[in-house]
Amino acid sequence: MRFQLLGPLALADGPDTVVLQPSKPANLLAALLLNANSTVSAEYLQRAVWGEEQPATARAALQTCVLRLRRLFAKHGVTGTAIEAVPGGYRITAEPPTLDLLGFRDQVRRAAGLDRDPEAELHALRDALALWQGALLANVRSEVLHRDEVPRLAEERLRAVERVCDLLLGLGRCGEALVDLWTATRVYPGHERFHEQLIEALYRTGRQSQALAEYRRVKGFLLEELGVDPSPSLRRLELSILRGEDLGSAGPDASRVIRGETVPLPAAAAAAAPASSVAVPVTAPAAAVPAGGASAVAPAGGAALAPAAVSGVGPVPAVPHFTGRTAEAAALAARLTEPAAAGPEDHRPLTVLVSGAPGIGKSALAQHVARLVRDAFPAGQLLVRMTRADGEPRTADEVAAEVALALREPGEGRALLILDDVVDADQVRPLLPPVSADGPEPAVVVTSRMGLGGLIATHGGWVQRLIAFTDAESYALLLATLGAERVEAEPRAARQLASLCGHFPAALRILTARLLTRPGLRLADAVDWLGDDPLARLTLTDSPDHSVTGLFDRALDRLDPRLSEAFTHLAQGPPELLADRGPEDEGPVPEAVREQLADAGLLEDGPPGPYRIHDLLRAHVRRTARIRDRRTEKV
Repeated sequence: MRFQLLGPLALADGPDTVVLQPSKPANLLAALLLNANSTVSAEYLQRAVWGEEQPATARAALQTCVLRLRRLFAKHGVTGTAIEAVPGGYRITAEPPTLDLLGFRDQVRRAAGLDRDPEAELHALRDALALWQGALLANVRSEVLHRDEVPRLAEERLRAVERVCDLLLGLGRCGEALVDLWTATRVYPGHERFHEQLIEALYRTGRQSQALAEYRRVKGFLLEELGVDPSPSLRRLELSILRGEDLGSAGPDASRVIRGETVPLPAAAAAAAPASSVAVPVTAPAAAVPAGGASAVAPAGGAALAPAAVSGVGPVPAVPHFTGRTAEAAALAARLTEPAAAGPEDHRPLTVLVSGAPGIGKSALAQHVARLVRDAFPAGQLLVRMTRADGEPRTADEVAAEVALALREPGEGRALLILDDVVDADQVRPLLPPVSADGPEPAVVVTSRMGLGGLIATHGGWVQRLIAFTDAESYALLLATLGAERVEAEPRAARQLASLCGHFPAALRILTARLLTRPGLRLADAVDWLGDDPLARLTLTDSPDHSVTGLFDRALDRLDPRLSEAFTHLAQGPPELLADRGPEDEGPVPEAVREQLADAGLLEDGPPGPYRIHDLLRAHVRRTARIRDRRTEKV
């Protein structure tokens, strides 16, 4: 008898397998097996079984779950494995033959010792990966385990898959590697190493155009979804492919383009290559950028903007599967392309503000429209990120210096700057100087969660405020991302999923990403799965930062503590708290405070009153408050 963790939690005896039904004892067994041969505290086990909000009788109920597991073991003839009560908690003993997770790790360690024999190492890793039997702990309904343990185990598997593909490339079996890499890159689109391997495999099999197309695809994804540029090694690989360089020996010990800080060519190739190509720097000259990637920012005929060598400023990426916002996109495009009005306004950049709640799609709209109107800006377009990855705002001086580096030489005509995720008006004002008589006429699109009324008052401009999708827009997004065949087979379920997401663009994007990784899941089943706990399910398990709760938390962290407290009060109370009571009775939250919260993108236009709170955001605040109160009671 053995336990299976690497897939649905199950007991196996030879060819016979019993998959456990979702239950509290199944949660407990998974938590113990994930930490086999170690003492697991009772407090952690209680959280794994019941989540952060535990019943008052959790400790006694935990003992009941242990008894039920012991009966289950006896029923199925499990011998040699027992759950022991030890000081502070419980422990379960297991060995590689009796627990697939330990067997996997044992095989991976054995493979590491075979690094001098690539074929043997590859065989051992294939055996290790064969132990994985599907979605990890698919029948275990523990938010804590899926949040804390599943990503760690998934990473162990990814390392093994990555090494298998390295070995296949090293052995010259690139065609075989492609089979694994096509799947890996689509299931884990943010894992850059898989993309490096796929692009290398395509190039080594003589498919240069496909390799470059794959590079452009992943570059667009990284910029749009994660806000980062491709890694230096990916950029060096692209340059080597553009130049038609020999990547060197495919042997496992040879230096390859995807390895080091530079690209060392084999002696024979280096002798024939120009000196400048022997070690490709991270920052390449503009001429080396592929036409497809540079056309949006460096068109022929004297373009002013070139891809910047800094992470905060770069070309405007494409937005995959952009749907909805038809009226907003048309209005924004018309505003950006209309002739400048006569008068003193000619000496200020045209400024357009796209505002709205966090995750409402401001950046996507701005980037999509920028690419629609790129012909109107022959001096080029730049995306300027106004916050760092940790959410801290960048200073105007810092941004101005980076933009100046990107504006390499004056070009003819207009330029377009997208100042993305602006925190306040003071961050923008220094970047909007009067236009010089001999320079390009820039247009500026500002995206911000804030209303930035002060900026519009002092510098003029036009405001486009976004709200949640309509039913039709949500359905169109599901069609574009999941495919018509899957969505139109279950249209009612698709609309229910959109409703559970509150028609919120960020939530819909996360949902579709999860459904794309589970192509066999019926949408009707996904409705039940998502409906159990939408906030917990609207997250990407392999990228926990991409979650609705994380998005809202980061937005609330930006608030002044007094505003945050007022918003929590509004979200926990009835909708009537947002009603307009008149000047003589403002209620517990004054109108001026509600105005500030609306300006921060956290309150939407009514009805029933002048403002309302989006259902997902209200649910998030209430859930957070319950967890905080529960922790306070324990202390």
